[in-house]
Amino acid sequence: MTARFTGQSVDRVEGPRLLRGEGRFVGNVRHPDLLHAAFVRSTMAHARIVGIHTSAAKTTSGVVAVFTDDDFTGVVNPITIVGPPELLGSPFTALASGKVRTVGEPLAIVVARTRQTAIDGAAAVAVDYDPLPAVVDMHAASASDAPLLFEELGTNVVYGTEQAWGADIEQTFADADRVFTRTFTQHRFGHAPLEGRVMVAAYTPSDGRLEIQIATKRPHAVKLNLAGLLNIPFSNIRVGTGDIGGAFGSKGQVGREEISVAAAAKMLGAAIQWTEDRTENLQMAGHAREEDLVVEVAVDSDGTLLGIRADMTMDQGAYPMPPYPSTLFCNLVKMLIPNAYRLKAYAFRGRVVATNKCSYIAYRGPWAAETWVRERMLDEIAAELGIDRVEIRRRNLIDQDQPTKMITGPTVSGITARQTLDRAVELMDLDGFAAEQDAARAEGRLVGLGFATFIEIAPGPPDFAQSAGFDLRGELIWARLEPTGDLTIASCQSPHGQGHETTIAQVAADEMGVSLDRVRVVFGDTDSTPFNVLGTGGSRSSMMGAGAAKAAAAEVRTKVLAIAAEQLEANPADLEIVDGDISVRGTPGRSVPLAGIAQQAWFAPSSLPEGMDQGIEVTVEYRTPPGGWASATHCCWVEIDPDTGEITIPRYLVVEDCGEMIHPAIVDGQIQGGVAQGIAAVLFERHFYDQDGNLLTASLADYLVPSAAEMPVIEVEHMEVEPLHDADWRGVGEGGLIGAPAAITNAVADAVRHLGIDVCEQHLPPQRMRELLATAKG
Repeated sequence: MTARFTGQSVDRVEGPRLLRGEGRFVGNVRHPDLLHAAFVRSTMAHARIVGIHTSAAKTTSGVVAVFTDDDFTGVVNPITIVGPPELLGSPFTALASGKVRTVGEPLAIVVARTRQTAIDGAAAVAVDYDPLPAVVDMHAASASDAPLLFEELGTNVVYGTEQAWGADIEQTFADADRVFTRTFTQHRFGHAPLEGRVMVAAYTPSDGRLEIQIATKRPHAVKLNLAGLLNIPFSNIRVGTGDIGGAFGSKGQVGREEISVAAAAKMLGAAIQWTEDRTENLQMAGHAREEDLVVEVAVDSDGTLLGIRADMTMDQGAYPMPPYPSTLFCNLVKMLIPNAYRLKAYAFRGRVVATNKCSYIAYRGPWAAETWVRERMLDEIAAELGIDRVEIRRRNLIDQDQPTKMITGPTVSGITARQTLDRAVELMDLDGFAAEQDAARAEGRLVGLGFATFIEIAPGPPDFAQSAGFDLRGELIWARLEPTGDLTIASCQSPHGQGHETTIAQVAADEMGVSLDRVRVVFGDTDSTPFNVLGTGGSRSSMMGAGAAKAAAAEVRTKVLAIAAEQLEANPADLEIVDGDISVRGTPGRSVPLAGIAQQAWFAPSSLPEGMDQGIEVTVEYRTPPGGWASATHCCWVEIDPDTGEITIPRYLVVEDCGEMIHPAIVDGQIQGGVAQGIAAVLFERHFYDQDGNLLTASLADYLVPSAAEMPVIEVEHMEVEPLHDADWRGVGEGGLIGAPAAITNAVADAVRHLGIDVCEQHLPPQRMRELLATAKG
């Protein structure tokens, strides 16, 4: 019998080419007469453009062309972002026009014979500015007298939302025994993928075709946006991806640089490559996670949660980055703050503010602030009420046997947050740690233990998307049985390191009854995959990508068995496919090869059962199934050096339930990678701007990315309960980075609580810890 691939850590399909240095990365693309692009970028955060002088660049040897916004008139349409009716927006251009609003904003594009010549040409462009006051603090930007980024809007507050659910919020707070309030500060950091943004755009004037090769996780979104912006028929654009060196939420947008390169290719009728350097990546590829939240929680004296009021201010930077409005992230936080906890009432107020900084974009778990502030509040409430930290969570968590709805709308059936907490408690040895902590304090050492329990949309239940304000009911997939008996799956997923070629093939091979090498997964090509602007993101690939592959393979299998049943004179229900041979179950001696059935379907269509078309091809819309929540508890042990402020993590544990695992090693890798980024966010990474809007962390000498040597061993304990359906593979892409900051900061707070120190900020490098400790010694 064919071995079951699902649930096994099989050798990765894409592994050999990557390990041998044969990856298909866009930066390795070679094209006849390939030109190269470089950008002239603003050195000012806020200024009017007086003049852009390109004559010296145009006479630089090897430079083919220099384009500014004036040259793009009539070629590139203004960029507009579609969002909620309350969103204020002003169209902006691919290359800056009129004024610049952030350092690094592209002013001109230089096209040359070599990359170095293009860089030299860009350096020869001179720009005259009329400086304007920069505003880099989102609260200052909200003031009525703040310098305006877009004067026509009359404000820098581009979005506001207020919403309430459940019982009357004011009455709930009035009836509560206690109300706790904290202000939490979430800092700005970036993605720092191994590979920056890169693309090749090739335009053929004779047929008006634009071919794009690009490192993106949303090729169909790139195609759709370029068609509208460049006035090129949608069918005349093809976008393809190859291997991608990481993204983590970046490489899903359509940047102004990509638009400009495509426009230049159209104007020149040429092939142009642009490769972002590290400074450009840190400066303009997108930042994440800059928001402040004032959180009020109403509780009974026994720690029962009654109501939450949250007031969030988010810094979107100067421009939203298409195709998604920055309001999406604010609204995800709004929806998910209640998470797996019962509440009588909940109210949220939020605003999105424009400042003279880089664009805010998604980063792994872009709603993660909700878990951080909620789990920090639970620890603070427990401490003040004298209640055990575990007990306050147990008292308020929704249990698995209580199918219900989150107070904000989404169904939360099938969650196991309480079970992950209970298992984590067994593994933490809280009593033993308490004794260890007392002994350490007697020695002048600061040790702490923190944990965080949450559920993650992975990808969420069927009603999640509409609760969040958009419509996403399922995922399309194509499947074809080739004349050779091989199975081709065309998925709208566009992986960037997660191993989709392996996991999707595992599921399809099991369903089809063939070996793994007989399944080919096609992805990242708008000409050969179903249309979908989401691509890979939101922890959808396992349940939706693999679930769709299973459903499509099942339809192919049904057609195969219908044909084989006539040859074997048997009922299709009695047939099975094992190792590519079809036989009556229990009598394997009488069989027909799968390849023979495929050839009959393609080359002898008149012999097929009544009503069956030539070939075996299917299109499936796989609808979002029930459940869709991954549950987890993260536990972190810390020790803080009281002299240097350095925080070390001697142990880190994750207890999680993501349903059945398709490939356990990939699951562990995703969780551990996310935790590593969460540790980096708290202890290492942060973007800083000065008061004039200059990014002070524009190189890896200043933006501190940790190495593997700084990471602890990350233990992962998996739980599995009865599945809700036959594709109960829930995503794990976001959870590591959602849970880690909360667990780490709770551990730090536990280590210093006896010193009277409040931990209400997320970035805790040694310098900041020394400041906090000095205040405590005060």
